[in-house]
Amino acid sequence: MPLYEHVVMMRPDVSGAQVETLTDQFKGVIEAGGGSIQKAEYWGLKVLSYRVKKNRKAHFSLLNIDATPDAVAEMERQMRLNDDVLRFLTLRVEEFEEGPSVMMQKRDSRDDRRGGGRRDDRPGGRGPGKPSDGPPAAKTETNSEDSGARE
Repeated sequence: MPLYEHVVMMRPDVSGAQVETLTDQFKGVIEAGGGSIQKAEYWGLKVLSYRVKKNRKAHFSLLNIDATPDAVAEMERQMRLNDDVLRFLTLRVEEFEEGPSVMMQKRDSRDDRRGGGRRDDRPGGRGPGKPSDGPPAAKTETNSEDSGARE
């Protein structure tokens, strides 16, 4: 059977218990269609970059699905009918990632997320006090006596 990664966004005013109930309901649709859920992760309540159906936040969940296309289509149909689901995305993949998803991995610091860490942390970067790899810049000195007009 094909493998799918499915991410669903749910309204922010539903409780955590309701999110679990909805996720279990969608799992039941897949299992009734002969498929299985390999992994289910709740990513939490996240702030959105822009408003989606007048909401600034949403609950996110990931489902790794091993099911037929018909079972996935039925689950998506039921999600379209549910008012608590804001959006969803289903992608067909060749294989699932091992371990936790990228969203669940721990971030060490804010600098790592923004790409503004120290220079020597990056591959090929230079740390403080290390010489550059390129040629030295040509230094030009100007003398105040020489800067005037020559005769």
